Amino acid sequence: MVGDVACYVSSRHPPRYFSQRPITRILNLLLIMPAETNSHVLSSFLDYLRIEKGLAPLSVSAYTTDVGQFGAFLEKRKRTLLTARRNEVREFLQQLFANQVEGRSVGRKLSALRHLYRYLLLDDKIEHDPTLNIESPKQWKVLPKSLARDEMESTLAAPGLRHNATRRQETKESAALAVRDQAMLEVLYAGALRVSEIVGAKLEDLKLEAGYMLVRGKGDKERVVPLGKSAQDALTQYLAEARPVLATAKRSSAVSTLLKGSPLLFLARGAHKLTRQRVWQMVRAASAASGRKASPHMLRHSCATHMVENGADLRTVQTILGHADISTTQVYTHLALDRLRTVYQKHHPRAKAR
Repeated sequence: MVGDVACYVSSRHPPRYFSQRPITRILNLLLIMPAETNSHVLSSFLDYLRIEKGLAPLSVSAYTTDVGQFGAFLEKRKRTLLTARRNEVREFLQQLFANQVEGRSVGRKLSALRHLYRYLLLDDKIEHDPTLNIESPKQWKVLPKSLARDEMESTLAAPGLRHNATRRQETKESAALAVRDQAMLEVLYAGALRVSEIVGAKLEDLKLEAGYMLVRGKGDKERVVPLGKSAQDALTQYLAEARPVLATAKRSSAVSTLLKGSPLLFLARGAHKLTRQRVWQMVRAASAASGRKASPHMLRHSCATHMVENGADLRTVQTILGHADISTTQVYTHLALDRLRTVYQKHHPRAKAR
C-alpha cells in the first residue's frame, strides 16, 4: 500500500498498517527543538547584556546577529548553542572565511561567542566552553580613514557656503537647518563624537561657558570632551537662531508644547529627534565640497589624527575618544612616525651625516 508501512504481527492476526504521519511529526519536532532552545538561550543572554552589562542597543543588536548566525549554523547540524562543540565553532569560523567575510568581522563574531559561553558557564547552563583554545583570526591593522586638514576645512565650511548661495530662496526653517548642520559638524570634529552620541546629546550636557560637553558613549559611559572656539561659536549661533525655530512643531498646540520642551541638543524639523541616517546624509553632503565621501566616523578619526600629528599624547587622545583600552588608540601611533622622524633628524647629533 502506497504511503503506508506494513507490519506483520502474527499468522493469527491480519497485517496492521501504520501511517507515516506520526513519524513525520516526530521528525518535525526534532527540527523545531534546536531552534526553540537556541531562541531561549539567546533571549536570556540578551537580557543579561542589557540589564547586567548595560550595553547600548547597537551593541546588543550586534550580539544578536553574531550569536544568531552561529545558532542557525548549529540547527542545520541538529545541535543547539548548549551542546555546541569546539570543532563546530571552528567549522563556523572556516565557513565565514570561505564566504569572504573579513578577518575583523570573524574576530568580532568569535568574541561574541566567547561572551555567550562565559555567561552560560557562570549561569551553570554548560560545563565546558567550546571557544577555549580557539585562536582569534589574524587581523591586519587597518589604518582609520581620515580627512586631510584642508579637506576638513572645506567640509566644515560647506553648510555656511550653501546657505549663502541660496539665501534668497531659503525659508526660515531651511536657514535654521544650515546653522544646525554647521554646529553639528563642528562638534563632531571638535569632540570626536560617534553618531549615536551626537544624536542622543542633551541640552543639559552642554557646558558652553566652560567650553566642554558631557558625552554618553558605549555602555552608557560618560566622558568630558573640550570644545574649541569654532565649535563654541557655532553652538552659540545654533542655540540663539536655529534651535528655537526647529523646536516649534507644526501640530496642535498641545503636541507643540510637548515637543518644544525636548531635552535633546540637536533637533530635526518639528522638534523631532534626529536619525542616524540623517546625520550620515548631512556629513556626506558636506564632505562633497572637498571631493571626498566622508562618514561621521571619519570626522572622529580626523580629530584623533590631527591631534596626534600636532603632538598630542595617546592618553589624551584615548580620553577624548572614550576608548576603554589604550590598545585601541594605538592604531594612531603610525601618524606620529613622520613627526618623530623630523624631530629626531633636527635634534639628534648623529641623525645627519657629517
